[in-house]
Amino acid sequence: MRINLIAIAAAFEAITGLVLIIDPSLLGALLLGSDLSVSGIAVGRLAGCALLGLGIACWPGPEAITGKNGATRGLLAYNALATIFFVYLGVRGELVGPLLWPAAVIHGALAVLLARVLTLHRST
Repeated sequence: MRINLIAIAAAFEAITGLVLIIDPSLLGALLLGSDLSVSGIAVGRLAGCALLGLGIACWPGPEAITGKNGATRGLLAYNALATIFFVYLGVRGELVGPLLWPAAVIHGALAVLLARVLTLHRST
């Protein structure tokens, strides 16, 4: 029963994350009854990346039951998606603040390091 509840909760978080990534204004309108600003849409998409990462981290499986790799997988998903999104924003030239590119680099570096950790863990 515990695993089923975890799977349901993880699925809801992941689905909510995907909706936020695809159309944060839709969820904003449904939850808050209001449109989001341009910066609100960007922050909503970043929150969607985090929720998708949380859903991945909590998804039940052999690693989730034993407590191995779930958090690493979730953090990898979040950092990879955040990197892609920040680079996308920077290339488009909209919503580029002074910390956008440093944030993209930091998230990219973390994604590479987390992928390395997962790869090394699986090979041992």
